[in-house]
Amino acid sequence: MNNENRNVRLVKVDKDNFEELIDLEPFESQYNFVADNSYSIAEAYANAVSGRYAQPFGVYDGETPVGFVMIGYDIADEEDDYEKYPLIRDNYLIWRFMIDKKFQGKGYGKEAMRLALEFIRTFPCGEAEYCWLSYEPENEVARQLYRSFGFVEAEEMPKGWDEIPAVLKL
Repeated sequence: MNNENRNVRLVKVDKDNFEELIDLEPFESQYNFVADNSYSIAEAYANAVSGRYAQPFGVYDGETPVGFVMIGYDIADEEDDYEKYPLIRDNYLIWRFMIDKKFQGKGYGKEAMRLALEFIRTFPCGEAEYCWLSYEPENEVARQLYRSFGFVEAEEMPKGWDEIPAVLKL
C-alpha cells in the first residue's frame, strides 16, 4: 500500500464504531503486549465516569479500522503511584496502542503515533510537560517505534512495575 494514497486518522470510539474496533487484534504472539480492545474501551468508560480522562480512538485508513489508541491524563491507580513515578501526575499517557495484525508492517503504527502525539499536543486536559507510556521489555518493535519519536526509557523501573516506562518531553 502506498503512503500517498492513505487517509489515516484517529476517530473517537462511539456507539457506531466500537464493535469493529473490538474485532481488531494483534498476532497471537503479541497478546501479552497489549490489553484486548474490548477491555480497553470498558476501562476508558469506567475511568471517564469516575471523573478521569481516558479517550479511546480507532485508527482508520479511510473507512477501514486498522488500529486502536487510548490516551489518558493524570492516571494513577493509587496515590502512591505518584510517589513511585512522579511523571504520572498532570501528564499525558499513551495508555494503549495497537495495530491489527493484518495491517502491521505497513507504516500505520508510525502514522498513528504521530497523530496521537499531535492530538496530545493540543492539550485537551490542559498544559503538560510530558507524555509517557510503558511497554513489555521483550517488545522490541514497540521500543524502536517509541524511541523513533523521542521517548526515553526511565533509568529504573518503578517498584512493582513489570513494564518499561518511557517519557517524551512535549
